[in-house]
Amino acid sequence: MISAKLLQLVISASNDGIVVAEQEGDDNILIYANPAFETLTGYACDDILYQDCRFLQGDERDQEALQVIRAALKSGAPCRQILRNFRKDGTLFWNELSITPVYNESDNLTYFIGIQKNVTEQVQAQERIKELEAEVALLKVRLADTNA
Repeated sequence: MISAKLLQLVISASNDGIVVAEQEGDDNILIYANPAFETLTGYACDDILYQDCRFLQGDERDQEALQVIRAALKSGAPCRQILRNFRKDGTLFWNELSITPVYNESDNLTYFIGIQKNVTEQVQAQERIKELEAEVALLKVRLADTNA
């Protein structure tokens, strides 16, 4: 069995943001955030502990992915979604959020583990590919019109 100290070292060394949230009514209150979460979001642990992670969405709380996350949290199911989030300085980043419920020995839901991956470059690349595909389609139409 892995020791608590080794587990803490592993989580602290992770390149991905890791948080632990405790369910309190409709809120999931952050009780732990690793250093990678601080680096990714710009928020120090002291700034965010004992808050719900919703602050990362800023004014964008109607994202489709959030509906999936809310349903998973309500049912105690794991999920993975990509969200638009905002750092402390207000800059946008795309966050692949993986949420896993944790149950105690009595099978009661007690915590959620959230793992955040910065997927901004991948999302921007996908958006650029869509733009280029649209440009190519338009050029094909124009070329067909000039050849007709």
